Amino acid sequence: MKLFLVLQARPETDIADQEYEGICTKCELPESRFHRIRVDQEGLDANMDLNKFAGVIVGGGPACVSDDNSTKDPLEKQVERQLFSILPKIIKQDIAFMGCCYGLSLLVSSLGGKVDQSQYAEQVGAADCYLTTTGKTDKLTQTLSSNFQAFVGHKEAVQLLPASCSLLVTSEACPVQMVRFGENVYATQFHPEADANDIEARIRIYRNHGYFPPEDADELIAKCHSSDVTQPRLILKNFAHAYG
Repeated sequence: MKLFLVLQARPETDIADQEYEGICTKCELPESRFHRIRVDQEGLDANMDLNKFAGVIVGGGPACVSDDNSTKDPLEKQVERQLFSILPKIIKQDIAFMGCCYGLSLLVSSLGGKVDQSQYAEQVGAADCYLTTTGKTDKLTQTLSSNFQAFVGHKEAVQLLPASCSLLVTSEACPVQMVRFGENVYATQFHPEADANDIEARIRIYRNHGYFPPEDADELIAKCHSSDVTQPRLILKNFAHAYG
């Protein structure tokens, strides 16, 4: 039985561990079904055989693909370069892939789309999302309600989606919330792996990273805990069941 490859870019161990646990839990598979690589610690071989895995899942992180390269520290550049190195193979071979937040930026940038910080950023919290016509029939999203809430929090966003991508989920504040390329390559702007406790931990860790005014942290945490975010987890469950 093939394992799912989980690639993480978060340098904070507590948050990375929590994210990994969230992925395992939302996929509804035991941890033994996953092979985890923290790219910031272990590195990533661009020539590794991705076909030996059931699918590839890339988590989020505090980095932005669209940040000026001169402002990125050496480790951030290395992680980004290594993650970008496997995207051509995933795209060409249509390997099962799920990118979460940062993973969307990596995918769309690799496909020639436009990702930057000019508009569509979202403060940390629950966003109202909607299935598109295509999303209502896709194997990963067809079991979701036509409108649902999802946890978001990002400084960069997709400004121009390549014509080769299908838009599955949208919102008023950020038009590109989930996409599919080919038959098996997916990515979300929101965080399907996160619940309110996960987001609270990230708010506390990243409160000074420019996602929101630091003094708003407690209010944002309270709003997250009062939000009805239950649907996004089905995306990871459906991904795991479709390819596992």
